[in-house]
Parts: sequence; C-alpha cells; structure tokens
Amino acid sequence: MKIVHTKDTMSDIYLDAVKIRRQVFMLEQGVPGEIEIDKYEAACIHFVLYGDKNEAIATCRLLPLQDDLIKLQRMAVQKAFRGNEFGRLIVEGAEEFAKEQGYNMITLGAQITAIGFYEKMGYSKEGEMFLDAAIKHYQMTKNI
Repeated sequence: MKIVHTKDTMSDIYLDAVKIRRQVFMLEQGVPGEIEIDKYEAACIHFVLYGDKNEAIATCRLLPLQDDLIKLQRMAVQKAFRGNEFGRLIVEGAEEFAKEQGYNMITLGAQITAIGFYEKMGYSKEGEMFLDAAIKHYQMTKNI
C-alpha cells in the first residue's frame, strides 16, 4: 500500500483520482459532472491510495482555505475495496500531510451516511444539515 499526492492535474495520479470519483460520485450517486469536477481542481492537493498490485483504491483531495484551515473533499473508495479500512488510511494520509504543512484544523462536508465514519476518526458535526449535489451533508471539523 502507498499513498501519493499531486497538484498536477495532468498527472496519472490525478487521473486515477478522477477515475475513482467518477465511478463513486457520478455513476453510483448521480452527481453531475460539472459539480464533481469543479473550478478548484488545480488549487487542491489530490491523494490516491494504491494497493499492492498498484491499483487505485481510494482518493481524496485537500483544498487550502486559510493559513491554519484546510478542507478535505471528494473522499471515495472503489466499491470492491470498501469495508477494509482504506477510507481511514487515505484520510489519515491527508491529515498527516496537512499537519506537516502547518495546518491545525481540517473541515469537511460529510454525507449523512459517512457521519459515523468521520466521528470515529475524531471529527465533530457542526451546524444544520445542508444539501450538496442533492445529497444530505453535515459540516464536520477536527483539530490536527
């Protein structure tokens, strides 16, 4: 297993991230392409978890917001690999990177179905439920 990251939207790493996101968000969840692939792609750091056979298993991205705050977005695990701690691994890898870069807080918009996952990882739910791409979400934060 290895986690790699890139800001290069022409790299194979980025293309692997987008492939996972298309499968999970666009095909499985019906998120429109113009929402999924957005104007922030080039501003983000994209992470991909590769398996032992160099297959792209999971992805997420970090969007810098302020000097001490970064936003975790687009976390997805290929369907065939879910339930095996790969989501936890990619999030922990992104958190470690953020911490190394001097960030001390991560925020994210969690789909309702992922609230428990993020709570187990130390995130706290904040505010009211909101819709993003017609999917129910809550804002969550974690000090790192």
